[in-house]
Amino acid sequence: MRGFSLEDQVGFLLRKAHQRSSLFFSDLVPSDLTPTQFSILFRLAEQGPMSQNSLGRSVAMDGATTKGVVDRLVGRGLLVTERDPSDRRRHIVSLTPDGLTILDQSIDRVREVSQATLAPLKPADRRTLLRLLRRLA
Repeated sequence: MRGFSLEDQVGFLLRKAHQRSSLFFSDLVPSDLTPTQFSILFRLAEQGPMSQNSLGRSVAMDGATTKGVVDRLVGRGLLVTERDPSDRRRHIVSLTPDGLTILDQSIDRVREVSQATLAPLKPADRRTLLRLLRRLA
């Protein structure tokens, strides 16, 4: 159709690459974590307890998505939330010991996901792709 190719559209290609990564993630990462849940756990381990709003921004999630993910992880005993004593409207989110254990068990597997996702590329192409994606993000 007038020189248009779906296969040349960035959104289409990113979605296909995301599907590839998601398949590897579900096969390789234990404990029924999703990539989104892993991101939340990792960010809290990396930066410590923070408000739910700050947490969402730090992993590029909107407020509603962040709340849903946090609620599910709280339900699994991997996170806890408490009201911020200085601002009762805010919730502070923290990792539990179980959350840290699951994260520790998952990190090497998540590395494997990235390696498997990028396996068709030569090492130099992998570095270039990651560099370009960081610029877009």
